[in-house]
Amino acid sequence: MFDKLLGIEERFETVNDQLCDPATVSDQQLYTKLMKELKQLTPVVEKFREYKGYKDTFEESKMLLDEGGMDKDFKEMVQEEFETAKEQLDICWEELKILLLPRDPNDDKNVIIEIRGGAGGEEAALFANSLFRMYTMYAEARGWKMEILSENPTELGGYKEVIFSVDGDGAYSRFKFESGVHRVQRVPETESQGRIQTSTVTVAVLPEAEDVDFELNPAELQIDVFRSSGAGGQKVNKTSSAIRVTHLPTGMVVECQDERSQHKNKDKALKVLRSRLLEIEQAKHDAEIAGQRKSQVGTGDRSERIRTYNFPQGRVSDHRIGLTLYKIEQIMNGDIDEIIDALITADTAEKLKNGDIEGAIADLTAVVNSGVVSGTAYIVLLW
Repeated sequence: MFDKLLGIEERFETVNDQLCDPATVSDQQLYTKLMKELKQLTPVVEKFREYKGYKDTFEESKMLLDEGGMDKDFKEMVQEEFETAKEQLDICWEELKILLLPRDPNDDKNVIIEIRGGAGGEEAALFANSLFRMYTMYAEARGWKMEILSENPTELGGYKEVIFSVDGDGAYSRFKFESGVHRVQRVPETESQGRIQTSTVTVAVLPEAEDVDFELNPAELQIDVFRSSGAGGQKVNKTSSAIRVTHLPTGMVVECQDERSQHKNKDKALKVLRSRLLEIEQAKHDAEIAGQRKSQVGTGDRSERIRTYNFPQGRVSDHRIGLTLYKIEQIMNGDIDEIIDALITADTAEKLKNGDIEGAIADLTAVVNSGVVSGTAYIVLLW
């Protein structure tokens, strides 16, 4: 494995040299691709160089100890260096194993989150609003930018559907495990008898697709303009600013009427459509290369029941990892890092346990066939 890590370091230097080449700088697409690869390779190379430093210290100290002939003080110093280097070598090795795990290529992307009320009528719509508020507060606490792309509110302040984007470094890596069915158990505001009702809300988390990720063919789009409905003032309702985009090959429809500008509504609708279509393509890709692999933390399928929020008991239970927390008020106020960290830890532990070798090989094969070798794929190849 040491020789393979040397290969990764060599690739790191090659990418650095390419980025300094004027021809690369003038090719924006190549420059962007290499910058992404450099970002993925950097933590591995930095940790490997740290490992090599401790390895040199360990070997030099061992050689001096084996030779002997040192005075007491010098021997004690060398022995201490030897023990420290040995301990740090083990730590660095474990950290390298984690860094070398196949990485989700979407982790650094922004996200589009779709929340829809499920079973439970108005109570489900109200809880959809509660989840929207929870995610909004979480994003704001991390300094991320949130923007509503589409919303369908109810009269009581709930949401039949709300779609919004979150822009921030690593947003998808934090939100991706939220996809699925969220179940709430509480006494609804509309319940006069004090009976507990169970309702559900579905959440879909999509990595925001960029133009380079998924190119829309204008010939496959039908774009209709119509008058906005609902609140928004006279200008909104009197002008035809709402947009409906239909993707003809799939029949997928996206509407947006939140902005007074027809152009802005069109941009938002296309952003959502592009991300939905990318998700479909990725699902096909994963099915082809990974068979029926399932992670301990779930498939990410929006039909999978992942979490229960029980208000009478003050608890939140994540069914994928058996985690239960009795801090529902803090969680609903956006304090969800403990849940997310536990899910990431479980996912990492499972990958370390089985090596995710089949998935790594399959992912690599797909990348090579596409003609693009990313930093992640290169690492997997060397592994």
